[in-house]
Amino acid sequence: MRKTRWGAVVVATAAVTAVTAGCGTGTAATPTGAAAAPARPTEQQIAALFPQWNAALATGDPQRVADLYAPDAVLLPTVSNEVRRSRAEIVDYFTKFLQSKPQGVIENEIVDVLDADTAVNTGVYEFMLTKDGKTERVRARYTYVYELREGKWLIVNHHSSVMPEG
Repeated sequence: MRKTRWGAVVVATAAVTAVTAGCGTGTAATPTGAAAAPARPTEQQIAALFPQWNAALATGDPQRVADLYAPDAVLLPTVSNEVRRSRAEIVDYFTKFLQSKPQGVIENEIVDVLDADTAVNTGVYEFMLTKDGKTERVRARYTYVYELREGKWLIVNHHSSVMPEG
């Protein structure tokens, strides 16, 4: 079970949605003329974005990985000292990083759904990297900040740094 500061709010929102979905009108009850508030994503929906990113890594295609980032995203990568601020810079990083055939596994994650359009996934992950036929394990802290843009969850900020104790 993932822990968040917003868990109770997400559960309450889901319960209201479930109740109003069965009321026969097909719309949530709102004051006359008021638009229904957009539904907040669940913790599970946000957590599922990492496996999508990891699957993009497995394709070996840096363009495919970069497609998961917003055009104005910032990447503070694990194995580079360079801050990446554009799609071209993000593609450049992943072109090099993907040569090591990375496979990531989350060890510990905390998902915070901030609102209907913004969420954060932070924690610790481990990557298996292959260099010169040898496999190396790299544990790192990470933070992904996601925004819902034009119906698609995109990474707007991604920070990853090697754990100080290894």
